[in-house]
Amino acid sequence: MKRIFLLLLIVAGLALNGQAQEAPEGLFINSKAPDFKATDQNGNTVRLKDLLKKGKVVLVFYRGEWCPYCNRYLKRLQDSLELVKEKGATIVAISPEVSANVKKTVDKTGATFPVLYDEGLKIMKAYEVEYEVPVNTQTRYRNTGLKLEEANGKNGAYLPIPATYVINKEGTVTYRYFEPDYKKRPSVKDILDHLSK
Repeated sequence: MKRIFLLLLIVAGLALNGQAQEAPEGLFINSKAPDFKATDQNGNTVRLKDLLKKGKVVLVFYRGEWCPYCNRYLKRLQDSLELVKEKGATIVAISPEVSANVKKTVDKTGATFPVLYDEGLKIMKAYEVEYEVPVNTQTRYRNTGLKLEEANGKNGAYLPIPATYVINKEGTVTYRYFEPDYKKRPSVKDILDHLSK
């Protein structure tokens, strides 16, 4: 009897651990933003600590060039880029997609700010936004012609929660928009208001 009870406790614990891993929480306000280094659409190396020397950073995680909600959001940010720059800030977008698909995002959105391929999901993991897409969702995507393992290369079937952070010059998160519903994004006005603080 004790053995069965112990076995049930172990199974329940494993199930809870599995659930915890499936639900990323992202960084919270007043968290220290992890430094990162990656290559942008123009082949330039972009490093957070270098950008912070110039001012605040608006950090955006997006799912991929295949996501119309992501493209609309990035286009809105591009359309408001001068307003963001007037606040002394830089926009950086990050995706798990391979460089060729990052270029497609740039073509679709006209983004002139750095758009980075997160090789090995290092940045997404550091910011606690990555999750593995459930198998049934992968199947639905495949049925529409999207193969995440091709779009993301070695990053496989992982996507970010499409989160947005504002990071101040000291490297602290001062604003967070963390919404698992990929159809929802923060307004540019909301971001600009937080850049003014």
